[in-house]
Amino acid sequence: MKVTAFAGQCRLIGILLSASVAAIASGCSSDNDNDAPTPAPAAKNLSCDDSMKTEFAPDANTTVLLVRAFRKDDLLLLSGTPTPTTPKAANDLCLVKLNVGPGNPGPTEAPSTSPGIGIEVWLPTPANWNKRVHAVGGGGWQGGVHGSTSAIASADIAGTIAGTEGAVSSQTDTGHSGAGGSFAMNPDGTINQALWNDFSHRSLHEQADKTKALATAYYGSAPARMYWEGGSTGGRQGLKLAQANPADYDGMIVNYPAINWTKFITAELYPQIVYQRDLGGIPLTTNQFNLLGNAAIAACDLVGGQHLGYIPDPSACRYDPAKDASVLCTGVVGNGGIAGASSSPACVNLAQATAQNKIWYGQTSDGSVPDPAVDNGWALTPQGNQRWYGLTRGTTGGGLANPTAAFGIAADMVALELQNPTLSTPLFTNATGSGSRGWQQLSYPQLSNAFDRGVQLQPLFANINTDNPDLSAYAARGGKLLTWHGLNDQLIPPQGTVNYYNRVAGQMGGLAAVQNFWKFYLVPAAGHGNPNGTTNPDANPPAVAPGQLYALLTAWVEQGTAPDAVVIQSSAGTSPVKSRPICVYPRQATYASGDPNLAVSYTCQ
Repeated sequence: MKVTAFAGQCRLIGILLSASVAAIASGCSSDNDNDAPTPAPAAKNLSCDDSMKTEFAPDANTTVLLVRAFRKDDLLLLSGTPTPTTPKAANDLCLVKLNVGPGNPGPTEAPSTSPGIGIEVWLPTPANWNKRVHAVGGGGWQGGVHGSTSAIASADIAGTIAGTEGAVSSQTDTGHSGAGGSFAMNPDGTINQALWNDFSHRSLHEQADKTKALATAYYGSAPARMYWEGGSTGGRQGLKLAQANPADYDGMIVNYPAINWTKFITAELYPQIVYQRDLGGIPLTTNQFNLLGNAAIAACDLVGGQHLGYIPDPSACRYDPAKDASVLCTGVVGNGGIAGASSSPACVNLAQATAQNKIWYGQTSDGSVPDPAVDNGWALTPQGNQRWYGLTRGTTGGGLANPTAAFGIAADMVALELQNPTLSTPLFTNATGSGSRGWQQLSYPQLSNAFDRGVQLQPLFANINTDNPDLSAYAARGGKLLTWHGLNDQLIPPQGTVNYYNRVAGQMGGLAAVQNFWKFYLVPAAGHGNPNGTTNPDANPPAVAPGQLYALLTAWVEQGTAPDAVVIQSSAGTSPVKSRPICVYPRQATYASGDPNLAVSYTCQ
């Protein structure tokens, strides 16, 4: 079915819906849809038992599905057999599961059928409550069992926060229970606007609203502070809240955010298309990918006369394997007449070296790639034929350049953009057809068309790109934001966050104005939430510690102490323990003197 967008409205087979009607009936939305908050219920000091099912009724759409009390050291499990990793309650807790309708009707077997938004809320005892809400986001498509009465989705995240910190915590399934993107397509193959709306933003506001209302009813007083924390999809969720519902949270951590959603996710399929079109469907092996990544690291990691084992500034790295005799197989003639000299089983030919350059550069409209000496893909805005950014040099290929499988979310997104379920993997199911890896036949121009369609369909995808640079309402309410993004993120290129941050600065009066409420840090070598995203397993880079940014955020919100440079270090017990400062963007850690593996050797400039 052909779907087009016109003048901020939604048009579907000749039926024109106004933006206001679409937002209600079809799921079309804008970044300014500030849903009215649910009025706080009268304080009842609810009990952690089934009486809550009738006593907590903040609105007609909300149902209490389950209430369960856990004692300290209880396994956080509703049914089934525990495993060695089943978490235990760190303190006495109350778990409340909510459903917020109306959901989306349909055939019972269809992934697009939903009873509503599932939310799990974890409540410490009144004596242990620190008067905060510390809600968390999710990852990927963020479906889950949050609406199930026999399983728990967030015990190891939200349950742990509630037990260890004493904060109320919560998480949502964003309106669907599936792991993939099938929920976003109706049984007739059209776009499921209702669940896109829930996934993109409505579930996030409902999570904030219902968590606050339940805490108020349970404790008899409203939370003093509302905090959000999330990475990847959770980072996108936080920025969507800042854009669309700025009153919901006082402070938010929005790490490696999945903003520019359709753009970067479409581009995530590009490495696999390069393998299909340029290498005859035979991907680089893991050993070949790692050989080229480690060669890039060795060429670009020298600081103070020492090799760090990771690249501190990928934007300055222009390593080109097509001009490196040490990685080109003996007998191969590289660019510039370079004669290959490697006898390693992982050595590459010229086509493979060029394919690697394409993966590092990012998606282009025609599969072209410039000489890295001229353009290494790090422009603040994609230039020329570049549609989006690629993996930075030295980043592991295990996610997007995996030699055995395409990244499922990318295949799902392209199928949704082109409204052809067969393009995705077999995990994508629909009544009109299921995934059969049709993406393998896509040409470079066809993938570029999918990129364009993703942008054109934003009104029907409920503005999932979350790229509105106007954060003035969030700044005006006194909200604070903290973000870190790894420079070797294997799924979401950090350049996309740099691009957005600079767009916000352009919208809001410059970087200094933005830094009054949002501090952004780039972390060398860090991957997608993991300390080491490089092809060098021995890099042992300094990393942001769990809870490190949250402590800075609460101090900023509650005490007015704005963070500046942050010292990070590698894991305790590693040798040597490395440290370095991460600086508020656009400043960088600049080597001064001394040991380049110690933070004291750097200044922020």
